[in-house]
Amino acid sequence: MLEHFRAGSLLVTSADRPDVLVAACLAAMNGVEIGALLLTGGYEMDARISKLCERAFATGLPVFMVNTNTWQTSLSLQSFNLEVPVDDHERIEKVQEYVANYVNAEWIESLTATSERSRRLSPPAFRYQLTELARKAGKRVVLPEGDEPRTVKAAAICAERGIATCVLLGNPDEINRVAASQGVELGAGIEIVDPEVVRESYVARLVELRKSKGMTEPVAREQLEDNVVLGTLMLEQDEVDGLVSGAVHTTANTIRPPLQLIKTAPGSSLVSSVFFMLLPEQVYVYGDCAINPDPTAEQLAENRDSVCGFRHCLRHRNRVWQCSPTPPAPLARAAT
Repeated sequence: MLEHFRAGSLLVTSADRPDVLVAACLAAMNGVEIGALLLTGGYEMDARISKLCERAFATGLPVFMVNTNTWQTSLSLQSFNLEVPVDDHERIEKVQEYVANYVNAEWIESLTATSERSRRLSPPAFRYQLTELARKAGKRVVLPEGDEPRTVKAAAICAERGIATCVLLGNPDEINRVAASQGVELGAGIEIVDPEVVRESYVARLVELRKSKGMTEPVAREQLEDNVVLGTLMLEQDEVDGLVSGAVHTTANTIRPPLQLIKTAPGSSLVSSVFFMLLPEQVYVYGDCAINPDPTAEQLAENRDSVCGFRHCLRHRNRVWQCSPTPPAPLARAAT
């Protein structure tokens, strides 16, 4: 029996075979990455066996149960349809991401290193590259809308994939309630900070930063009721590396606190924004988007440099199409 315990194998056995279950769990605990256990017969696993195998389950060993017997299950598996329908975009994306994780990127790069053709980055490759860069960076990001369902779910995904450590601002009980309602587990890689507990410690800093505008402690306390302001101060104090907001706040409400408290980067005269547009075959970066409605020629040039900076961080060669908002005609096309 032990010769069947190979990495990636799907072990099909009756749920009333404790000898097979224990042997499989011992193999998993000793480094054999068994694909999964498929328990047949519709039996409930014996509680004592389940307790004995807890450490194996903790390694991530998947366990599935079916009501059919072992023979019927084996026949069903042989006729299992492994095709992915062309309209099943979710499964297609998962397959692409899985394959991308096992492709030797350096070897792929070497195939095109001497090519002068324009290179395009597909959306799956872009997401994979972005995820890998984020993992290596190991950043800490504050999420002011910590009890918003989509935000909670996104934070759990980031933590699970090791993309970033997410700091959720909000009432811990409410955040945990939202997580439970979404079927999300908030484990390692997620921190919950109660604004009611930490808010007072930022009052003095806010008064100092805005004293030229006549900021007082009562007004500072009132402004700190806004979690975006609180998260911005955490960013200003280098307690976090970034801030993500906008699920329930407007763009203006998200940008205003950083503009007032952190200001623009050295050498930048304005704030601009970019959209990463994931088209079917390639990725475009659009900027500026809705921040500067009537830019001057100098501001257009600065926006162009900002867009190029984003793409340069991703190690892409820039080709820029620059156009004027009024009149809507191309101004210039350049390569940098």
